[in-house]
Amino acid sequence: MTFRRLLLAACALSIAGAAPALAQAPRGFTPKDLATLDRLSDLRASPDGRYAIYDLRATDWAADKGVHSLWIVDLAAKTPQPRKLAISEGGVGSARWSADGKFIYFISSRSGSDQVWRTTPEGATATQVTNLPLDVGAFRLSPDGKSVVVGLAVYPDCPTLQCTLDRNAQPKKPSGKLYNKMFVRHWDQWADGTRNHLFALPLNADGTTGAAVELTPGLDGDIPTKPFGGDDDFTVTPDGKSVIFSVRIAGTSEPWSTNFDLYKVPVDASAKPVNLTADNLAWDAAPAVSPDGSKLAWLAMKRPGFEADRYGIMVRDLKTGATRELAPAWDRSTDAIKWSADGKTIYGVAQDLGQQRLYAFNAVKGGAPKALTGDGHVAEFDVSKSGLVFARDDLTGPAQAYALPAKAKAPIQLTRVNADKLAGIAMGAPEQFSFAGWNGETVHGYVVKPANYQPGKTYPVAFLIHGGPQGSFGNLFHYRWNAQTYAGHGYAVVMIDFHGSTGYGQGFTDAISRHWGDRPLEDLQKGWSAALAKYPFLDGGRACALGGSYGGFMVNWIAGNWNEPWKCLVNHDGVFDNRAMGYATEELWFSEWENGGTPWANPAGYEKFNPVNHVANWTKPELVIHGQNDFRIPVEQGLAAFTALQRKGVPSQFLYFPNENHWVLKPQNLVQWHDTVFNWLDRWTAN
Repeated sequence: MTFRRLLLAACALSIAGAAPALAQAPRGFTPKDLATLDRLSDLRASPDGRYAIYDLRATDWAADKGVHSLWIVDLAAKTPQPRKLAISEGGVGSARWSADGKFIYFISSRSGSDQVWRTTPEGATATQVTNLPLDVGAFRLSPDGKSVVVGLAVYPDCPTLQCTLDRNAQPKKPSGKLYNKMFVRHWDQWADGTRNHLFALPLNADGTTGAAVELTPGLDGDIPTKPFGGDDDFTVTPDGKSVIFSVRIAGTSEPWSTNFDLYKVPVDASAKPVNLTADNLAWDAAPAVSPDGSKLAWLAMKRPGFEADRYGIMVRDLKTGATRELAPAWDRSTDAIKWSADGKTIYGVAQDLGQQRLYAFNAVKGGAPKALTGDGHVAEFDVSKSGLVFARDDLTGPAQAYALPAKAKAPIQLTRVNADKLAGIAMGAPEQFSFAGWNGETVHGYVVKPANYQPGKTYPVAFLIHGGPQGSFGNLFHYRWNAQTYAGHGYAVVMIDFHGSTGYGQGFTDAISRHWGDRPLEDLQKGWSAALAKYPFLDGGRACALGGSYGGFMVNWIAGNWNEPWKCLVNHDGVFDNRAMGYATEELWFSEWENGGTPWANPAGYEKFNPVNHVANWTKPELVIHGQNDFRIPVEQGLAAFTALQRKGVPSQFLYFPNENHWVLKPQNLVQWHDTVFNWLDRWTAN
């Protein structure tokens, strides 16, 4: 071989050997990625099953807010290609199909207030449907196409909408406000005296509406319910003659009552609402009438005062009044029910062993339901004559839309939202594991490997503790406590669904009530040991525990009762003084159920697992985070924890958000939250 050929061969070998070193590994998922992902939601199928529409929330980073648009996808296409509707430019939300599928109705503020508009599936132009003096909070179209029912915030004693409008326009000085009953404040809003009430408007063929008729005059309750209610709180019967809604009559017991009932009222308001579920003093919700109008289905709890009770599906024959529960022996809580087009099946979603699946219930024969989806988290779904559509996410990626035709063997993916944004990003691989927890019972958890995990290496650990406490991190893509942000930053993640978590049977959920500090703590301790034994890449000497809400309580409890394994702690909106919490929180039914009564009737229940009683043992560095508008766990709880840490000389920081509630929702605040947390973790797990 000549010298030149030898030189070329050597260069070739050098280049070939250098190639792997030159190739860049995919980068990890960042908080900015999380804050700026497009979010798919509110998926709706056209009645004939030809199309599906969905809301896509993009992020306007400069304006620090989300921007919503409406997209449509043709389910009959061989390769579905979602298309953005032009009418989105004026703002859009709560898009719903007309019963004949010819129009899409939606809420927009393009006229200066939130009103109902409509467009065609082409989505080129939109026309205004309602022109009310108040904002429309939610709406329902009657199946016969003759009316639209809307929710408006009015003063219950006002006989007209103009009365509410005039009262809102009155001068606000002096600024003092006198309250005679609770709620004084709820979630993140102070009570202003208004209630969400229902109004029916005749709907003309040209899309205009007639005069609004109030269906719930003088009613002391909210439809939709506050703060998270929507159009699933009420429905219009197939014949268009009646409205059925769920409401809690407030009286003077609203903050400690979970007694929601279903009421029926004529759409022309010719009679007063009639209570259909007066015999159940617990929660009745989500009314849904069968397509032929013969049966009413709804979700019902059985225990008054317990917001995390199991939701069973009730079905009533509207002619005979005969009522039964579907699948009463099935030990899961169901959500978001809808009838099939033929009225033989009721669909719903339910958590199950760390997943949230879509199920089909036989509405005729009953029995255990059939799971229609596998692993992952079905966030929502809709039904048409030809099948179903649903949105699914998991620990490795955000929600996508899927279709499940009636005779299909597997779902068909309709969207690939964020494909461009996620290209070149490495996600940490999740794995579910189980172990024997409290009482020897099986407890599940997840471990998520760091992005670009390398076998043989060890990694610092973020030990995430979920809130609720009746909740679950599960196999889902969380937009606040997202495991991939930690994996992307180089951390392994451990999450335990301790006793009290949902999706493992009602008895498992019930086990945490009045046991906040022992049974779940035992699960967390055993889960941590099980994870360390099973996954050698977890560096148990470089680990921090983090949690929000109940998870924040547990972080404060751990600080005084199990701080040995942790290099640092992060407490977001957590309970510090359980007794003070019983007097300061707004939804009193929660603290009273969890602690076995009121603070004065059962003080021992509040002190048994009270973090404030163990501050003397606090030694580990703790980051405390709280929002000013958090009325569920008021900001004083976070300030008190920080005060205790500072006074004891424990390394600590306090991150305060003046414009956030129990959650951190603004995109720029979300990134600041993560940056602060990661700086804290990095500081204490460096060695």
